[in-house]
Amino acid sequence: MIHDVVVCSLERWDSVWRRNQYLLAGLLASDPTLRVLFVEPPVDPVHMARSGGRPRAGSGLRRVDGVEGVAPGRLWALEPTKWLPRAVGPLADRWLVEAVVGAGRRLGITDPVLWVNDPAAAAVLRRTGWPACYDITDDWLRADRAPRVRARLEADEALLLERCTEVVVCSPGLATTKGATRPVRLIPNAVDVAHYRAPASRPDDLPDGPCAVYVGTLHHDRIDVDLCVAVARALPDGAHLVLVGPNLLGEAATDRLGEEGVVCTGPVGHREVPAYLQHADVLVIPHAVNPFTESLDPIKAYEYLAVGRPVVATPVPGYGLADTPGVAVAAPVAFARAVADALEGPRLPPGARPPAVDVPDWQERVAAMAEVLRSVGRET
Repeated sequence: MIHDVVVCSLERWDSVWRRNQYLLAGLLASDPTLRVLFVEPPVDPVHMARSGGRPRAGSGLRRVDGVEGVAPGRLWALEPTKWLPRAVGPLADRWLVEAVVGAGRRLGITDPVLWVNDPAAAAVLRRTGWPACYDITDDWLRADRAPRVRARLEADEALLLERCTEVVVCSPGLATTKGATRPVRLIPNAVDVAHYRAPASRPDDLPDGPCAVYVGTLHHDRIDVDLCVAVARALPDGAHLVLVGPNLLGEAATDRLGEEGVVCTGPVGHREVPAYLQHADVLVIPHAVNPFTESLDPIKAYEYLAVGRPVVATPVPGYGLADTPGVAVAAPVAFARAVADALEGPRLPPGARPPAVDVPDWQERVAAMAEVLRSVGRET
């Protein structure tokens, strides 16, 4: 029986849920003895100052309440502070590791299972020796990174692949690349099917008129800004391209999209996301097509299929995108025209329910991840 888990995540625990939150919420709800310390990315006050922002320290340890089926005091989040750049060497990692170990000690967590999503948490594994699993959701070695950053990623991942009891991957592409040197478990993404199919009212910030909607974090590693501009220019009069999610594109790209009439809503909580999907006239995935995106298993693909609206996607991996009626997979050169055609053709009225597509539910993935954690725990 696993009682304590320390999760080193690439994302904050907030209202915008990703894979980690869905899995952990399910695990906590299904096992009343489980406690979780969720370690968020550290705040970097030096980088904030250099970028012209207002520097601040991390908020430290806090209790996370309000997760359905989870009693208060069983889920904690830690936002550490990155006082030194990792380029200075082991001293920088020591600050972060001590913050994690110290927070665990305050909670009485001294012998947990370590769940690594952020490769930088290799430093925590190296320091503590906690039994660990490595949950790989993106192949950062294939992303466009500076040579120094890539070398650090390679070293961190090599240690994790060697020393973690279990390695979990979310996509067949990752299973091929990461499984070349050791066994891995494939646990893809999923969707909360019942929640996404429950009728919701049209969001107030969704523009009037036909809308092509994308839901997900706006980041240059994934979204193709040039393609979004092309879509905006190809849409019929009165139609809008709406990008729903946290915006990490930067000021120049955001301004460029705004000049073309693209609507960026900013972050939307996971409870509200289905409304945007249900009231879209077409759902889009304008992802860049490159080695990095080929490693992904986009959660949005499951969410899109659950609501049953028409979909246009670039040829990147995604559950059911290649062989589901109502889904058009278009190369980048033809993508904008495909979106415009979908908006100009016959459309389902908002909230209309086409024949249901069989989509995996997060509960299936929670059960699979619980077995991984039990396997790691048996190694102690």
